[in-house]
Order: sequence, then structure tokens, then C-alpha cells
Amino acid sequence: MDRNANVRIIGEKCLPSVQFDGEESIFSSNLFLDHVGEVVLTLNSAGLSWKLAESSDSAPSICLGIKLVPESETQIKFSNVYAIEFINWGLIHESLLQNATNRLLGQESEMYRFTVHGVQKSETQPSLWVLAVYTFGHKDLETCQMWVNRINASLNVESGRPKSLLVFVHPMSGKGNGCRTWEAVAPIFSCAKVKTKVIVTQRAGHAFDVMASIKNREIGSYDGVVAVGGDGFFNEILNGLLSSRHKSCYPPSPADFVHSVRDDDSAMVYHPNETVTEASSQNEDHSPLLPSSGHNGSLSNFGTGNGSCNKDQDPEFPLPNERFRFGIIPAGSTDAIVMCTTGTRDPITSALQIVLGKKVHLDIAQIVSWKKTSTSKDEPCIRYAASFAGYGFYGDVITESEKYRWMGPKRYDYAGTKVFLRHRSYEAEVQYIEVKSEKTNPTPDKGPLVSTKQALWSRSKKSERVVCRVNCNICDTKPMHASTRSSAITPYSHAGESRWLRSKGRFLSIGAAIISCRNERAPDGLVADAHLSDGFLHLILIRDCPHALYLWHLTQLARKGGNPLNFDFVEHHKTPVFTFTSSGRESVWNLDGEIFQAHKLSAQVFRGLVSLFASGPEV
Repeated sequence: MDRNANVRIIGEKCLPSVQFDGEESIFSSNLFLDHVGEVVLTLNSAGLSWKLAESSDSAPSICLGIKLVPESETQIKFSNVYAIEFINWGLIHESLLQNATNRLLGQESEMYRFTVHGVQKSETQPSLWVLAVYTFGHKDLETCQMWVNRINASLNVESGRPKSLLVFVHPMSGKGNGCRTWEAVAPIFSCAKVKTKVIVTQRAGHAFDVMASIKNREIGSYDGVVAVGGDGFFNEILNGLLSSRHKSCYPPSPADFVHSVRDDDSAMVYHPNETVTEASSQNEDHSPLLPSSGHNGSLSNFGTGNGSCNKDQDPEFPLPNERFRFGIIPAGSTDAIVMCTTGTRDPITSALQIVLGKKVHLDIAQIVSWKKTSTSKDEPCIRYAASFAGYGFYGDVITESEKYRWMGPKRYDYAGTKVFLRHRSYEAEVQYIEVKSEKTNPTPDKGPLVSTKQALWSRSKKSERVVCRVNCNICDTKPMHASTRSSAITPYSHAGESRWLRSKGRFLSIGAAIISCRNERAPDGLVADAHLSDGFLHLILIRDCPHALYLWHLTQLARKGGNPLNFDFVEHHKTPVFTFTSSGRESVWNLDGEIFQAHKLSAQVFRGLVSLFASGPEV
């Protein structure tokens, strides 16, 4: 403490100014901190700091001959404080040992009190946030009220914090803990003075129906919507919001490629940019993959969805919406989205990040099923996914697990084992846009699968991964649609920068990861270096292979630091759009843990389409 600093007089105390993170104090005074003793509490524009008063730290504490060193100065930033509460007259417990001359244990005093509610990070688990509660006391009521008013004024300056939220609780999520999970975190929202309208869902699709039918003006009166449940429940709420509000042209249908593909399986489909480069250069908002006036040929059908293409966003609730955010309180079986956006499956951490108004942008994939089965009519059905879309093994597991819902989360392990032992592969064709900067391992359709021995010893060296973390430089770059493009324009259209490729054959699984999909079964996720908001899907094609090799791949997924993509039977392509056609009669996809039928399917990603109350994982 600088003894030559300017002196400020507070009440009857005359104390010097102090520094806190380079900020000069606004004011300070002596108070009693519960279970600590008398401290000098200081406030400035950054936050609060306190230090034992001189009378308390002039000598060390001694207990049974053991010398105890006084606590050093402690601080908390306002960005980590979510509430200040005046609790009137009551007991303040001083430290167990005051000093060498006063060995009173558990000394108590009655005074007026106020409590500062904040957060701090766990010392052992950086992504885990824990409650931090500090209760201060003073004999003078006016002094306590002054501190409450000052701290409240500082908290009101903090921007982005929600005032009103719509909360959906899935009572049967995970092990049926949805309601208990909400009851555990509800006091945090109450303490932070966040108004919550809580809806406990009564049936499947209840949350979807509410979100789809609620008026834009009403949904706009909330700062966000919170899902207390798992990934599938969040997907239901997300689709309810976007189904009637997100206006965009469809991605290309697999049928659009029929007349333009050469017989060579690894051939490029064609260069769509060659025919519309001039139009694209004249109109920045015109995508080479979208209908172009004056263009004749197969491209004219791209993205139309049988003539349906509406780019006009609703002015009452535009998308993307920087103010409105989603929140997730984890109560599901895997909670992959929460793991990727907070780093932990802890409901308290998620609740604290919501009330503090943290924000990350999240890519959303638009999935279009053109035909449910090989014999059904061509009737586009649109769904949105925030984490993953999977076919083959992934679709079979989610279908099989539905038979064993009574088992709870364990049904996925049981169903996964049954599907693995069955070892079914499927004939299919996938078309995708090649990203020039991507580095894939095998090229599509290289011929018959190499021998087991060759595959075991031909794995490429593990590449360096740029993993998504808090304040990620890749995700923080400005999304394309936030500047000159509407969210209706697909964010992958750059003249002369892309081409379509095709991969055809028998696949054990086909997956499209929007984020890394970290979970307890796959600690690094399906793709360790996938990002929350970079505008890309990670297309993972697992070709038919022997049981042993596929087991090795799954083992690598389940291992921290594993490398599941460096196998000859695995194709990994980073792409913003792809199409899929099954050669079988039916095909089932897994969208964020929900069943989705699609014999012909297209998918495109919209960068940063929605925002979440989250800060990103620490590790």
C-alpha cells in the first residue's frame, strides 16, 4: 500500500488509495469479512479487493505452537460477480485465531451484513466454475447500504447479462434428473435477479411446438431460452425456433448432379463457378450455388427446394440475433454440446456462465431430407443440427437404443456393442465441396481396401491440432454473413475457390461433425480440432473394413490424445456442404441424438447462426 498516495475519507475512516489491476481505488473502508476478520475493502472500476486490516496482521497467528501466516490480499472482478445482497443484522464470525495475544476461537459479533455472490475457477479443473460467497459486515447500517449501492451500480454497467429467460425442463432427460437439476441451479438465477418462465415439458415435441408457435414479439421479450436436458432436447428447442424463422435457400439436392458426374468415381462433379462467375462479381450477395437469373441448366434448380427460397428475414426476430442466446443446463446422457462450449458437464458452471452473460457463436447445419425412403415422393424435410449428423453405425445405434430407453444412459453402450458386433456396412454415395486448404488423408475411391497388415503400418504421422479454446482466434473472426451477406446466403460461395468431389462405396458409417463432439466416451471428440464457429463441417467416411481395424478406430476415439482419423479406411474432409444418396431401401440418420430418416440428404453449414451463453472450454 502506497503511504504517499492520495487520501480519501469514508465516514469516520481515513484510508489511502490503493491499486487493483492498475486501477486506482474509488473508495475503501474497514469492514469485517465472515470467517476472516477485519479487512480493508476497496472498490474501483474493475472490482473489489480486500486485505487484512493492520491491527489484525501486525503479528502472526499461533496455534499449538504452529505459526500461521496472515492471508494475502484477495480480489474479485465485477465480471465475476453476479449479485450483491443486503442481509440485515446478524452474526459475523471472525477468524479462528486473531493473533499471538488473542487466541479466542470462533469469536462472533453482531452487525449489519451484505453478501457478494461471485464465481471462481476450480484449482484442479480449470473449466469447472464454483460459487464464491463473501459476507461483509459493519456496525453502521448506512455504511453497508452505501457499499451495496456502489457495487450494484458497478454491476449494472456489465453488459450482455440476461434479465429474462424462457426455461424448458425435460423431466426425463438422462437418468430422469431434469427437474432436480433445475431445482439445484434455480437459486442462482433468483439471486442474480433473472426472471425465468419455466415450462416442464409433458411430452415429446412439447418444447418444439412452443418455440415454433410463440410470436416473435413474445420471444423477443426474452434475452434467451434455456434447455435443462441433453443434446436431443436442445436440438428440439433449436429446431422449434429456426423452423419458421430461418430463411435460406436449400443446399443442392443429390439429384442435381445426375447429369454432370463422369463415370470416374473420383472425378470432380463440375465447376459451378464457371457459369456464374460474372454474376457473382456483379452482386456480392449472389452465391454461385444459388439460382442465378439468366442461367439455364441444372444449376437453376440449386437451392430452390421446389421453388421455395425466401431470403427475407423477419425484422421482429432477425437471424443471426446477437442479443438472443441459447443456454444449456446439462442433464442428458452425453451433453456433448455443453462439453464443447464450457469444457465440463457441470450444471452449476453452465448456470453461472448464463447469469454472467457469457457468449460464444455456434455454427448450425441445415439438413434437408429429400426422400425418406427409396420409394417415397420427393418431399423436402428440413432439420437443424448443432453438433453431429451420422449415418450407418451412428444411425443404427440411436435406432437400437430406442428399444432400451428403460436402461437410461447405459442403453447407448449396450446398443453400441450390439451394432458393432453386427458390423453392417451400407452402399452409398457422398458428394462434397473440396476446400483447397484442407489436408485429407486418403483420396476418395482409391480402389480395394488395403490389407490389414498394410493398414496397421501405413498410418500417417499425427498432425498438429489447433484445438478450439476460450477466446479462440479462429472462431472470433467475423462471420461472413455479419458483414455484407445475409444469413440466407450460404457462407461457402467464393468464385474460383471450390469444386465438387464424389466418394462412393460401402461405408460402415458416415458422420458430419459440426463441433468436436467431446464427451465422456470420446474425451477429444470425433474431430479434436473442430471449432465452434468456423463455418465448416468435418465429413468422416468410414469405409468397410475388418472388425479388428474398426475396433482400433473406436479405441482411438475413446482414448485421450488418440488419433482415430489416420487410418486408410477413414476419409476426413473439411467442407461447408455435402449431399448423400443411399443405395438401400431405407436409411436412418442420427441428428444430435435424434432419429432422422433420409434416403437422399443434403447439408450445409451456417457460420455463427446462433449464440450460446458460454465462454468456451479452458482445456
